Amino acid sequence: MRRRNVLPGLPLSLGVTLFYVGLIVVLPLAALAFKAASLGFEDYWRIVSSSRSMASYRVTVLSALGATAFNLFFGLSLAWVITRYRFPGRRIVDAVVDLPFALPTAVAGIALTALFANSGWFGSVLEGFGIKVAYTPIGIMIAMCFTSLPFIVRTVQPVLEDLDPALEEAAQSLGGSDWTIFRKVILPLLAPALLAGVSLSFARCLGEFGAIIFIAGNQPMSTEITALLIFIRLEEYDYQAAAAIASVLLLAAFFMLAVTNWLQARALRYTVKG
Repeated sequence: MRRRNVLPGLPLSLGVTLFYVGLIVVLPLAALAFKAASLGFEDYWRIVSSSRSMASYRVTVLSALGATAFNLFFGLSLAWVITRYRFPGRRIVDAVVDLPFALPTAVAGIALTALFANSGWFGSVLEGFGIKVAYTPIGIMIAMCFTSLPFIVRTVQPVLEDLDPALEEAAQSLGGSDWTIFRKVILPLLAPALLAGVSLSFARCLGEFGAIIFIAGNQPMSTEITALLIFIRLEEYDYQAAAAIASVLLLAAFFMLAVTNWLQARALRYTVKG
């Protein structure tokens, strides 16, 4: 008898997939690594460890950490409200969550700058309290929060919708408080999705460009992000320096993905055993 594949057309679809991944993902990354490797070690280290590069790393990473921490709590709360409650305008709120995906990042940056500038709706109010947002690291974090929030909401929301209510009811029958039920019953089940959402949100923050350059002020050593420094080196036709600095972000992304996958594997083992 002729053997049938479980998935008809698997060789063709697999070949198309591998071709797409190689052409769109692997080839550009390989070109980046090759360009960075064309530098000698001394030149490479001099570029990636210069004072301006180190300042851009610090601004980018600290702002991304702050934005991700905010999105972790706010995104989880938003996903919880959308999933567990029914209120007028719920569908609108659910749709607005995806707005950063559809809105061009440059438009988002201009809108945020107009809102948080000294003469803007929010900026004028905050300035009365001595808080300046536009052209400061706070503005960078706000832009990162806006563009990366949907990643956490959309990864956590399906898990919340699929949770078995019987688990919470059993915990309530045993006298567990709301906080205890959330911490010991719900949170372990959400941990893999939260880790995935946090990693995606942090990665988006590291690579964000369009929404930040308008509100950051782009001052070297102060509010200049790494993506902007790479763009500046490209405008100066210093492609090797741009590739070297970009390789640092690439290595950071690979390291982050490796750590996230390890943590997710541990969380899944804990969930299955529990």
